[in-house]
Amino acid sequence: MSIKFGCQGSTWMLDYDVEADMMDKMMNDVQNGGFQGLDVQVSLLGRYHDEPERLRYELETRDLQLAALTLPTAFEGGHESETERKRTDYYIDYLKHFPGAILNVPSRVGPSRDDLSRRQSEIINGANELGKRAYDKGIIASIHPISYKTSYWRTADDYKILLEGLDSRYMGYTPDVGHITFGDMDAAEIFKEYFQLIRHVHFKDASISHEWRKMGEGDIDFEGCVEVLVNRGYGGWIMVEEETPEAQLKTTETIAELGKYVEQNLVPIVRGNA
Repeated sequence: MSIKFGCQGSTWMLDYDVEADMMDKMMNDVQNGGFQGLDVQVSLLGRYHDEPERLRYELETRDLQLAALTLPTAFEGGHESETERKRTDYYIDYLKHFPGAILNVPSRVGPSRDDLSRRQSEIINGANELGKRAYDKGIIASIHPISYKTSYWRTADDYKILLEGLDSRYMGYTPDVGHITFGDMDAAEIFKEYFQLIRHVHFKDASISHEWRKMGEGDIDFEGCVEVLVNRGYGGWIMVEEETPEAQLKTTETIAELGKYVEQNLVPIVRGNA
């Protein structure tokens, strides 16, 4: 299976917890941008929250696919809370309507890095439990570390603890090249080191000074990252997004610009024409 390119919902809405009914606009923007699919945080499902078959129909009419649902989880105490578990089970069942779509799981950022070892152990344990439950129901789950200042997964040492602690039978890894860069790491090298865990990929541009940039204007070697994936035989999704302040004000234009960048710079590598 060849690599496919899609868009992640944070370009339209950065906050994973803000609920909005914008799926129709997102699907239209993604289609017009030349992408193949969507990875959307569950808070943006809107009118389709209780109607997965209706969403599947709307995607198919646009020749799009649901690549993933993104579901942030805290894993306080080493397990999902009762509320988190119910939500997870609902979206695992939801994903059964979309063969091949995964459950993308960002671990929530805490108020500080206090009790770091304890929180890291809790998140790893909870993530592995969630991954096993999803696996048993035929769904692939993949954890997405976020490298902000108070994140439990910020540095190379943090990533080593997380990625060596995951049970690779059940829980994969979603590298986000922007957050890797915010953690002062080289994305292509992370891809090489932890390739066997990668189940899903997020691309957005950033500078080494920890500022979001338009794609192609930051310091991330996207071509090098794609080359690693192609050379290692990755056949999943690369989800493209932008987190500049301007992106959410002009999402249609932003997605179109991202589509042009991908078509000109990354698709040729996937096709072997670079």
